[in-house]
Amino acid sequence: MFAVGHMSLAYLLGKASSKFLKVNPNIPVLLVLSILPDIDLVVETLTGTALHRGPTHSLIFSLIIFVPFFIVYGKRAVPYFLAYVSHFLIGDFFIGGQLQLFWPLSTGNFGFYEAGFMYINIYDSINIAAELSLFAVAIVAMAKTRDYKIFFRNDKTNLVLIIPIATVLLPTFIGYPFNTPLFLILPLIGLAHLFFLVLFGISVLIVLYSIVKKALTRRL
Repeated sequence: MFAVGHMSLAYLLGKASSKFLKVNPNIPVLLVLSILPDIDLVVETLTGTALHRGPTHSLIFSLIIFVPFFIVYGKRAVPYFLAYVSHFLIGDFFIGGQLQLFWPLSTGNFGFYEAGFMYINIYDSINIAAELSLFAVAIVAMAKTRDYKIFFRNDKTNLVLIIPIATVLLPTFIGYPFNTPLFLILPLIGLAHLFFLVLFGISVLIVLYSIVKKALTRRL
């Protein structure tokens, strides 16, 4: 999946689970966690080592990382865990596969295709339709729950959105980690990414403006 699909899916799962568990998760953090497994792409680029869909896409690795959070925060950690694992247990499992789900116990590949079903790549019309549908549902949900207002608050935790800004900016306009900018080959996905880019950009600027304003006020 592209970033828009991962983030939309994580938001919907996070909201559904938080309502069931009666907790109140931080939406920007949910969105960041949804694309965090792909940090292996950056490491792969810097080191030249084939890591994508390896350790950071492992269910065992994820459980180990989240155990301390479950111990300290209990059920409040569940929406964040679901946001993270949704990246590969749902998104990448069906789209592309080749996941080392049980690393380090096994380096075998798992996925929808590996299970004997059809192979769906990230450019397939099935995936594009799924991502745009998730995006549409997520936007409607944000509007109905008024979660969109979170992005316009002066909350320093919103600075974590700098991470997904890079995630939607690079593939949309530069092409990384793909060969061609998404706006040139998949304009609708590009527009969905642009929506998040603008939303996250405004959110970060609001916080940065407040920080700079306070710093200048203190000096004066």
